[in-house]
Amino acid sequence: MLIVMKFGGSSLADLERLRMAACRIAREWEQGHRVVAVVSAQGDTTDDLAKKAAQIDPQASAREMDAYLSTGEQMSAGLMAIMLGSMEYPAVSLTGIQAGITTDGVFGNAHVLGLQGTRILQELNAGRIVVVAGFQGGDGNGDITTLGRGGSDTTAVALAAFLKADECRIYTDVDGVYDRDPRQFPDAKRLETIDYARMLTMARQGAQVLHDRCVEMAMRFHVPIRVLSSFRPGPGTLVSDNDSPRN
Repeated sequence: MLIVMKFGGSSLADLERLRMAACRIAREWEQGHRVVAVVSAQGDTTDDLAKKAAQIDPQASAREMDAYLSTGEQMSAGLMAIMLGSMEYPAVSLTGIQAGITTDGVFGNAHVLGLQGTRILQELNAGRIVVVAGFQGGDGNGDITTLGRGGSDTTAVALAAFLKADECRIYTDVDGVYDRDPRQFPDAKRLETIDYARMLTMARQGAQVLHDRCVEMAMRFHVPIRVLSSFRPGPGTLVSDNDSPRN
């Protein structure tokens, strides 16, 4: 069984949370599954990097900003592989380009075009856990591109689609998708399932759980997504389509 597991910035904000995420990954590997983990930059790293660049040049080149901002996810990927290694689990970190994620050349808001997944499959076949830096890929010139808002979610779904993964799990600081914002409405109810169309509408209306481009890609390639909490157990919410051949 091949599982893609994505962890957002809040799920990796400090070493304790990083270890919690590593333990989740390790449990799946121990059960004999092949695991590709996608990681975001830790905490507010991306915002902090952007602020530092703006102090130098508020109109900095979009190409150079992509090369710079992508380092946040690369640091997370390296740290996660180091954490897993310290726990005696075989792991390797890959940048988006090393993972074979190809995009168009729109710096700052690139679209995924495909995946040359040879390297990922080599590492999986060698028995390793593959940790991929989210939010990034490479264009036809070999330049680093970033995928815009929610880019790591898009990375996870793209990898699940092109690798034909059995599951795509997205771990966040909430335990699923709710019918209303639970922070504003205490009686909001968690949805056990939701179809792509409704999830896409909610995302476009401002729901923060999944971003619209991620849902669009999941709908296009019929990739079921399970939204789960990084911090407490539970079934989460399954985002899918009843007509999907992958369900």
